[in-house]
Amino acid sequence: MKLLSLSILLSTLAFTTLAQTAPATTPRSPEGPAPGPVLTLHDALTTALKNSLDIQIGQTNVEVQELQNNAGFAGALPRVALNASNNAVVNNTRQQFNTGDPRAATGARSTQYNVGLAGTYLLYNGGRVVATRKRLDELAQISQLQLNSTVQNVLADVSLKYYAVVQQQRYIRTLEASVEVSRQKLRLIEARQAVGLANNADKFQAQLDLNAQLLTQQQQVLAAQQATADLLRALTLDLTQAVAVEDTIPVDRSLSWAQLQGALDKNPDLLAAERQVRVNELLVRETRANRYPSLGVNAGTNFARSQNAVGNTLFNQSYGPYAGLGLSLPIYTGGVNKKLVDIARLNTRTTELQRNALQRDYRLNALKAWESYEKQLSLITTAEQNYGTARQLLKLVQLRLDAGLSTLVDVRIAQQSFEDAGYRLVNYRYAAKSAEITLRQLAALLTP
Repeated sequence: MKLLSLSILLSTLAFTTLAQTAPATTPRSPEGPAPGPVLTLHDALTTALKNSLDIQIGQTNVEVQELQNNAGFAGALPRVALNASNNAVVNNTRQQFNTGDPRAATGARSTQYNVGLAGTYLLYNGGRVVATRKRLDELAQISQLQLNSTVQNVLADVSLKYYAVVQQQRYIRTLEASVEVSRQKLRLIEARQAVGLANNADKFQAQLDLNAQLLTQQQQVLAAQQATADLLRALTLDLTQAVAVEDTIPVDRSLSWAQLQGALDKNPDLLAAERQVRVNELLVRETRANRYPSLGVNAGTNFARSQNAVGNTLFNQSYGPYAGLGLSLPIYTGGVNKKLVDIARLNTRTTELQRNALQRDYRLNALKAWESYEKQLSLITTAEQNYGTARQLLKLVQLRLDAGLSTLVDVRIAQQSFEDAGYRLVNYRYAAKSAEITLRQLAALLTP
């Protein structure tokens, strides 16, 4: 009884010492919010959409395809050209006429002027113009779909990097809580040593435990800094810029596999692959058109004038309009046109196989992400219960240590269980969020 009373008296003295030495603020738990203003996920995604170089490249490609998507590039509009020439010729001339009078001239000068306005318009070329026009439109649609895919990729990449920073900082919160327990443990040992109830071995062990946790915390801070640098690079911001993020990883539990399957068909990559097949089919039509005749109309006006120092015609001038039809019929090309058609058909077959492979891979990735999503949600529920239990155990062991009923080993085991439970909970939440982001990306449902 005397020993128990003395232990209670020392515990009271230890609590008094802790109250005098402990900081005024309580340590932040892994569930506590981050201090100060934070960069929300919405702000991060908006910034990424504005600054992303990949999106800017995609927008440029869309503009290029839009410029090319017109009747002029397809050859459906007439072509008009103005041609002009002015030639001056100096010749040494010797002429013999049938009258028998020869004529010779040295340095005889002649000039020729020609000006012409010529226009051509294609009437028929086997449907090549129509096929080309449709192909250019398909390419414009593909560039827009590729831009949409780039947007989804940027949103997914920034979201994953954002929550990776949150994950690393949640690790730090768990370590901070555990480090504070080690500090209190060390202060308690020092208080007991002051009244002769603890030895240097206990104090040294407590100090070693605290130092080891501080080192682990510093390593975790470095990991968080590197994750933040990755996020800043994805946002195209200064890598030295200070940034704070939210302190939670919310997981949407309302996703439905049936809805995701329906939305998967709207994935821009799959739609672009489908349109690429159409592009190659149109290329087959364009190539086949080379085997058909080409009919066009020609019209224009010419002005020609020539002056000669010698000869039968000293001056000649003519001008006036003209119009006519032009027909070109390929008869023999060495089998080149036929081979080009066969090559275009093989390329179409290749794009069909690529489309089928892409559809298979995307559906497989969606199924794997859904299975991971469901599994991680069930693990989160268990991990939350374990985390709460580990936190209660750590508090209980602290109280028992204060009363002299637990050892330093018991505290260390409880701390390790608390840290492991905190790590697992954060990992499961991040894994579930990653699966959710992947599912939304595959279904093209990501928005800022």
